[in-house]
Amino acid sequence: MKEFFQSCSQFFEDWGQQLYNTFIEDERYMWLVRGLGNTLIITLGALLIGVVLGTIIAVTKYFSEDRRALRFLGKLCDIYVTTVRGIPVVVLLIIFYFIVFASYDNGVVVATITFGINSAAYMAELIRGGINSVDPGQMEAGRSLGMTKLQATRKVIFPQAIKNILPAIGNEMIALLKETAVAGYVAVEDLTRAGNLIRNNTYDAFNPLIAVALVYLVLVIILTKLMGKLERRMRKNDRSKKSV
Repeated sequence: MKEFFQSCSQFFEDWGQQLYNTFIEDERYMWLVRGLGNTLIITLGALLIGVVLGTIIAVTKYFSEDRRALRFLGKLCDIYVTTVRGIPVVVLLIIFYFIVFASYDNGVVVATITFGINSAAYMAELIRGGINSVDPGQMEAGRSLGMTKLQATRKVIFPQAIKNILPAIGNEMIALLKETAVAGYVAVEDLTRAGNLIRNNTYDAFNPLIAVALVYLVLVIILTKLMGKLERRMRKNDRSKKSV
C-alpha cells in the first residue's frame, strides 16, 4: 500500500512538473487565453451576422411565396442557401481568406464574416420554418385588425415564431462555436490553434489538447444552461399571460 501511494505521489508530481513546463513556462497559457478570446469574438460576431442576415432571407422567402414581384429575390435566396449549405465551411473559409479578402490581413474579421455567412444559410431555414409553424389563422386575425402583412408578421407572427425556434437557434449557436475550431486553417490564432502551437513547441500532445477540449466542453455546458434558463423563463411568461 505504501508503494502504491508513493507511485501515485510521484505520478502527480511528474504531471505537475509537466503542466508547468507546458503552460506556465514562457507564459504559454496566454496563448490559450488569446485563442479563447478570438474564438468568442468570431462566434458572437458570426452569430449576429447569421441572425440578422438569416432573418432577412427568411422574411424575403416568406413574402415571395405570394408576391410575384418578389419571386426573383426569393429565387436568389434559395440559390444562396443551397450554395452555402452545399460547401464545407472549411472550403468556404479558405475561399474567403485567399480569394475574396486576399488583400485583407485580419484573419479574425475574415473568419467572422465567413462563419456569419455560413450560419445565415442555416438560420434562414430555421426562422422560415418557425414562421411557417405559426397557425395561419394568426395572420388572418392580424389582417382583420387592419394590419398589413408586414405589420402582422412583425407584431403577431414573428414573436410566436421566435419561441418555436429558440431551441434550434441555441443548437446552431453551439454548433457555430465548435465550427470555429477550423479557423486555424487560415492562420487565425483561435483556441484550437493555440493548443496546437503549444503542442508543437513543447512536444506535449496530451495536456494542451485535453485543455482545449475541456474549455470547449465548459463553454457548451454554459451555453446549454443559459438557453435552458431562457426557455423556462419564456414558458413561465406564457403561463402567467394565459392565467391573466
